[in-house]
Amino acid sequence: MQKLLVTGAAGLIGSEVVRHFCRRDWEVIGIDNNMRADFFGPNGDTLWNVGQLTEQFKHYTHHSIDIRDRKVVLEFIKSVKPDAIVHAAAQPSHDLAASRPFDDFDVNAVGTLNLLEATRRFSTDVPFVHMSTNKVYGDGPNGLNLIEKEARWDFADDLYFNGIKESFSIDQSKHSIFGASKVSADVMVQEYARYFDMPTCCLRGGCLTGPNHSGVELHGFLSYLIKCNLTGKEYTIFGYKGKQVRDNIHSYDVARFIEEFLQAPRVGEVYNLGGGRDNSISILEAFELITSISGKPMNYTYSDKARSGDHMCYISNLSKIYEHYPQWEISKNLRITFEEIYDSWEKRDRPQR
Repeated sequence: MQKLLVTGAAGLIGSEVVRHFCRRDWEVIGIDNNMRADFFGPNGDTLWNVGQLTEQFKHYTHHSIDIRDRKVVLEFIKSVKPDAIVHAAAQPSHDLAASRPFDDFDVNAVGTLNLLEATRRFSTDVPFVHMSTNKVYGDGPNGLNLIEKEARWDFADDLYFNGIKESFSIDQSKHSIFGASKVSADVMVQEYARYFDMPTCCLRGGCLTGPNHSGVELHGFLSYLIKCNLTGKEYTIFGYKGKQVRDNIHSYDVARFIEEFLQAPRVGEVYNLGGGRDNSISILEAFELITSISGKPMNYTYSDKARSGDHMCYISNLSKIYEHYPQWEISKNLRITFEEIYDSWEKRDRPQR
């Protein structure tokens, strides 16, 4: 039985990866100390996910380990001897990073370094998948020629119709403190691969989403938006007229790509992983779609002040992924994804009998 180590195992991507590989008869070891509850309060708590995972899968074990603790991480990886590692633990919020920069950098950059070095000391043959972010490109995409449409911003030049490629510059732009810490981690993962010949990839995610997300206002675009629709809570649009565009990918499709990579790992690769143009949507368009599903109008307000470093339009170009891993494809469209998230929130908010 192959052994997979997953960090951030109770979060959106981590828990999806745990489920996916447990169903494929891997032994899965999860690390998550529920720091999301520290970052975002009770609404960010992920312990409910830990309970589900340990109950559902006999080959899953969970450990409350802080990846900032270098000594513990070094000893833990040496002791469990994983066949592969998926690093999904992170401080994920732009806004929170600005108010807690030490915590942000220590989790995102230092935590990643701790895991890389622990992996190298154990074995340079262990594939290491790092969940990076499209925020490594900073606000560079906002400098592209954009056109304003009725309900969204879009790329004006045909060169970018299918989205941003991995060759897009990560330099000379405003990233947010969060984006900068993720750049540090991203580059370090690439460097360990090239310097020590380790199989790694950085997955620069677009909008990663799905029914297991504990979305809050500071992080979790679709999950939080859909929860607001379900509960009638007021949603705040921050700038860009609500026409800012994200390409959304279901966490299941992320886990499926990780499986493809682990079956045929490469050294020091970088992939933009999102929903592509077909799964792109603006906030205003998202309001319309969830209303068509729930029958409830969105209750929202508008603030002229956009979030610092936020993208007006971002779509992941998936051509490199399709070239390297032609067996992989997007399997869940936007409507299916919205319906699954809505049903998940409804079940969680339903009183237990």
